[in-house]
Amino acid sequence: MNKNLTIAGAALLTLASMTVQAGGDYAAGEKKAKEVCGACHGADGNSPSGAFPRLAGQWESYILAALHQYKSGGRKNAIMAPQAQNLSEQDMLDVATFYSQQRPALYVLPR
Repeated sequence: MNKNLTIAGAALLTLASMTVQAGGDYAAGEKKAKEVCGACHGADGNSPSGAFPRLAGQWESYILAALHQYKSGGRKNAIMAPQAQNLSEQDMLDVATFYSQQRPALYVLPR
Protein backbone atom coordinates (compact mmCIF):
# COMPACT_ATOMS: atom_id res chain seq x y z
CA MET A 1 0.00 0.00 0.00
CA ASN A 2 2.73 2.50 0.99
CA LYS A 3 4.75 1.53 -2.08
CA ASN A 4 1.75 2.29 -4.32
CA LEU A 5 1.27 5.68 -2.65
CA THR A 6 4.96 6.48 -3.11
CA ILE A 7 4.79 5.57 -6.81
CA ALA A 8 1.60 7.59 -7.28
CA GLY A 9 3.13 10.57 -5.48
CA ALA A 10 6.27 10.42 -7.61
CA ALA A 11 4.14 10.26 -10.77
CA LEU A 12 2.13 13.32 -9.68
CA LEU A 13 5.28 15.29 -8.92
CA THR A 14 6.68 14.39 -12.33
CA LEU A 15 3.48 15.55 -14.04
CA ALA A 16 3.43 18.76 -12.01
CA SER A 17 7.00 19.61 -12.94
CA MET A 18 6.24 18.93 -16.59
CA THR A 19 3.30 21.34 -16.41
CA VAL A 20 5.50 24.09 -14.95
CA GLN A 21 8.14 23.53 -17.62
CA ALA A 22 5.45 23.73 -20.32
CA GLY A 23 4.93 27.44 -19.52
CA GLY A 24 6.54 30.40 -21.21
CA ASP A 25 10.17 31.16 -21.88
CA TYR A 26 11.82 32.33 -18.66
CA ALA A 27 14.67 34.27 -20.35
CA ALA A 28 12.33 36.02 -22.79
CA GLY A 29 9.99 36.83 -19.90
CA GLU A 30 12.84 38.31 -17.88
CA LYS A 31 13.84 40.53 -20.81
CA LYS A 32 10.27 41.67 -21.50
CA ALA A 33 9.54 42.22 -17.80
CA LYS A 34 12.58 44.48 -17.45
CA GLU A 35 11.62 46.43 -20.59
CA VAL A 36 7.90 46.82 -19.96
CA CYS A 37 7.00 46.01 -16.35
CA GLY A 38 10.07 46.68 -14.24
CA ALA A 39 9.66 50.44 -13.81
CA CYS A 40 6.49 49.94 -11.77
CA HIS A 41 6.57 46.32 -10.58
CA GLY A 42 10.35 46.05 -10.04
CA ALA A 43 12.84 44.15 -12.16
CA ASP A 44 12.18 40.95 -10.18
CA GLY A 45 8.51 41.64 -9.46
CA ASN A 46 9.09 43.07 -6.00
CA SER A 47 7.60 46.52 -6.49
CA PRO A 48 9.54 49.25 -4.69
CA SER A 49 6.27 51.16 -4.20
CA GLY A 50 3.07 50.23 -2.44
CA ALA A 51 1.23 51.84 -5.37
CA PHE A 52 2.00 48.87 -7.61
CA PRO A 53 1.35 45.20 -6.84
CA ARG A 54 4.18 42.79 -6.26
CA LEU A 55 4.20 40.10 -8.94
CA ALA A 56 7.07 37.98 -7.65
CA GLY A 57 5.88 34.52 -6.69
CA GLN A 58 2.32 34.99 -7.99
CA TRP A 59 0.72 32.05 -9.78
CA GLU A 60 1.55 32.03 -13.48
CA SER A 61 -2.12 31.45 -14.29
CA TYR A 62 -3.15 34.48 -12.20
CA ILE A 63 -0.71 36.83 -13.94
CA LEU A 64 -1.69 35.52 -17.35
CA ALA A 65 -5.42 35.86 -16.61
CA ALA A 66 -4.95 39.41 -15.32
CA LEU A 67 -2.98 40.41 -18.43
CA HIS A 68 -5.71 38.95 -20.66
CA GLN A 69 -8.34 40.92 -18.76
CA TYR A 70 -6.39 44.16 -19.05
CA LYS A 71 -5.83 43.56 -22.75
CA SER A 72 -9.50 42.78 -23.44
CA GLY A 73 -10.78 45.70 -21.40
CA GLY A 74 -12.35 43.39 -18.83
CA ARG A 75 -10.30 45.03 -16.08
CA LYS A 76 -10.26 48.79 -16.14
CA ASN A 77 -6.88 50.30 -15.33
CA ALA A 78 -5.55 53.39 -17.06
CA ILE A 79 -1.93 52.30 -16.62
CA MET A 80 -2.15 48.56 -17.29
CA ALA A 81 -4.50 48.50 -20.30
CA PRO A 82 -2.05 50.16 -22.72
CA GLN A 83 0.83 48.08 -21.38
CA ALA A 84 -1.10 44.83 -21.95
CA GLN A 85 -2.19 45.96 -25.43
CA ASN A 86 1.46 45.96 -26.49
CA LEU A 87 2.08 42.38 -25.32
CA SER A 88 1.63 39.39 -27.59
CA GLU A 89 0.17 36.15 -26.27
CA GLN A 90 3.70 34.73 -26.06
CA ASP A 91 4.96 37.86 -24.26
CA MET A 92 2.23 37.49 -21.64
CA LEU A 93 3.02 33.82 -21.10
CA ASP A 94 6.75 34.56 -20.87
CA VAL A 95 6.29 37.41 -18.37
CA ALA A 96 3.91 35.30 -16.27
CA THR A 97 6.43 32.46 -16.23
CA PHE A 98 9.27 34.78 -15.21
CA TYR A 99 7.41 36.53 -12.38
CA SER A 100 5.89 33.32 -11.05
CA GLN A 101 9.39 31.93 -10.50
CA GLN A 102 10.72 34.95 -8.61
CA ARG A 103 11.11 34.93 -4.85
CA PRO A 104 8.75 37.42 -3.19
CA ALA A 105 10.40 39.91 -0.85
CA LEU A 106 9.40 39.90 2.78
CA TYR A 107 6.91 42.64 3.49
CA VAL A 108 7.43 44.37 6.81
CA LEU A 109 4.52 46.29 8.29
CA PRO A 110 5.30 49.86 9.36
CA ARG A 111 5.22 50.55 13.09
